[in-house]
Amino acid sequence: MSLIGETSAPPAADLILEGSDAGFMADVIEASKTTPVIVDFWAPWCGPCRQLGPAIERAVLAARGKVKLVKIDIDKHPQFAGQLRVQSIPAVFAFSGGRPVDGFTGAVPESQIKSFVERLAAQAPGDEVDELLALGKTCLDAADFGGAAQAYAQILQVDPHDVRALGGMARLYLETGDLERAREIVGMVAPDVRDPQIDQVKAALALADAAPSDLAGFEARLVADPADHEARLDLARALAGQGHWGLAIDNLLTLIAADPTWNEEAARKQLLTVFEAAGPASELSRQGRRRLSAILFS
Repeated sequence: MSLIGETSAPPAADLILEGSDAGFMADVIEASKTTPVIVDFWAPWCGPCRQLGPAIERAVLAARGKVKLVKIDIDKHPQFAGQLRVQSIPAVFAFSGGRPVDGFTGAVPESQIKSFVERLAAQAPGDEVDELLALGKTCLDAADFGGAAQAYAQILQVDPHDVRALGGMARLYLETGDLERAREIVGMVAPDVRDPQIDQVKAALALADAAPSDLAGFEARLVADPADHEARLDLARALAGQGHWGLAIDNLLTLIAADPTWNEEAARKQLLTVFEAAGPASELSRQGRRRLSAILFS
């Protein structure tokens, strides 16, 4: 007999990872902002580690997705063990909300491990951050920049490194025309940490940096010769650099329809960057992709 609301446990491969120094920020710090993460620092030559490891794995699997485990061989990956001042192994740390919240060293009874995991599962980050993120996005989409700033600021007061809130703030500055502040926020995020809004802002900043400024000159050239592909591409680049995504997309699609392979498909390549900057899931990008498909496959 199944219980109402019961769900199957996630696969073990999703809950237990072989960690590394290179992946620590993503696998532990960022991941713990949504699901608590246990880090088990161990080494193959350590007898107590081999005893403790399977017991932690069993307890994590029994938690059915409420906790994850990252196992790090300190002989291969000593960086974060050193930063956490690990002096003996096994050493176990619990992370929640992007920071360490509990831990122990040495082999302990399985009952104690079970209690440790259950206690951590109960500390899973609540719904408040998700609600604030949703509020921030809703405000941004409605151009309520004050409301968005307030929502993201509340998150960043608790965790200044929350990449989702940083992404929201970067997008806010981008949409209000403060490119320098947007660039500053993007610079606060580690290069190996991915976030859709950070990626969107990076693409928009790249377009702004490379954009020509002489809109009137390109428009005049197109009036004189609508088939001036170079002028149309430069006009699209200038429009995109100023955030006029729809007009940039229109001009690029016009150029692709006239000659899709011109200049090694320069228009199509520029169009993909504009889609990224406008937001891959935005209505403008979705419509633009449909129009592109119609041109290429008609």
